[in-house]
Amino acid sequence: MEKKKTLLILNGSHSEIPLIQSAKSLGFHVITTGNNPELIGHRYSDEYCFADYSDQTAVLEIARRRQVDAVCACSNDFGILTASYVSEKLGLPGHDAYETTKILHQKDLFKKFSMEYEIPTPYAEGFDDPDKALASIGKRKSPLIIKPIDMSGGKGVSVVHHHEECLEAVKTAFSLSHSGRIVIEDFIEGTQHSFSTFIANGRVVFYFSDNEYSYLNPFFVSTSAAPAVNVHQVADGLIQNIEKISKVLSLKDGIFHIQYLYSNKKAYILEITRRCSGDLYPYPVDYSTGLDWAGWIVRAETGMDCSGFPSVTQKGFCGRHCIMSAKNGIMKHIVIDKQIEENIYDKLIWLKKGDRISNYLADKAGVVLLKYGSMDEMLDKTARINQLIYMEIE
Repeated sequence: MEKKKTLLILNGSHSEIPLIQSAKSLGFHVITTGNNPELIGHRYSDEYCFADYSDQTAVLEIARRRQVDAVCACSNDFGILTASYVSEKLGLPGHDAYETTKILHQKDLFKKFSMEYEIPTPYAEGFDDPDKALASIGKRKSPLIIKPIDMSGGKGVSVVHHHEECLEAVKTAFSLSHSGRIVIEDFIEGTQHSFSTFIANGRVVFYFSDNEYSYLNPFFVSTSAAPAVNVHQVADGLIQNIEKISKVLSLKDGIFHIQYLYSNKKAYILEITRRCSGDLYPYPVDYSTGLDWAGWIVRAETGMDCSGFPSVTQKGFCGRHCIMSAKNGIMKHIVIDKQIEENIYDKLIWLKKGDRISNYLADKAGVVLLKYGSMDEMLDKTARINQLIYMEIE
């Protein structure tokens, strides 16, 4: 009997469950890593090895010791950077060159690249010195948005409307950046969306779009609803820019996910990722298209042939919602209003009665997957989702 190939997936949270399941269905022996062995996703893998997935040296040592055949990123930018680094060091397939991965996933490098190649994105400057950052702010019009270059989920992000707010915002961004770098970006009012694509031989062969919503943390996406209301206005332009980036950087086949801001009938690219999006994102894609979206991501990241990507389009109306609290405390139970019950087609709940919410701006009790009969129903219920599905806290 032929020995199974071994795949190292760089975390085991709920977000990695689709990747783990798809990898096992493709015949891989799956090892998960991460610094929290209690995460729910580790229950789905074949085995677990302790290592912080952002620690490239530690993950490289595991990959060498276990003689893995491929590495798959988790749903975090530190994961894709580590996957690219380890794959390059060991000559494993499925990932862009490490320097290329940094250009796409570190905000200051991506902004510099975008300015050079006329990729539509809000104007931004990168800094590695707080004094230079503050001096630059004095020459720019507000509002501005200040971010660490290497964090996700809104960590360390501030919008400043007055220059006297800038010192604290700059300090916060620098304090949370692993690399000690920040970006200062023009703040543009608009709606936030995502455009998740698959590229093969440098061409976009599929896309899935959605609207993104936040609850109490304005920089933390907690709900999505698909398709994006404006996708037909922006899809062609986004595809052109993806294929331009792919050509310039000689990108490998695989996922290419864009988060964009829609303002004045124009899409401004905020960020790009080449890894699976979190919070069970593949499942609405599967529901809408019939694809095994996580399976195609695993195929690409393990160097499998992706030339046979099926010709499918996004259909229907669907989404996902992270159940979050309005305050810290002890969870009593989860409330699901009768108005939304018929829209739920699946869910994964990992917190239980008596569990503590210690950071209500980030902690989640679970993810609910939703389907809708029309665009109007989707937009109406999504606008009220935090009143229809929520945690009661004591």
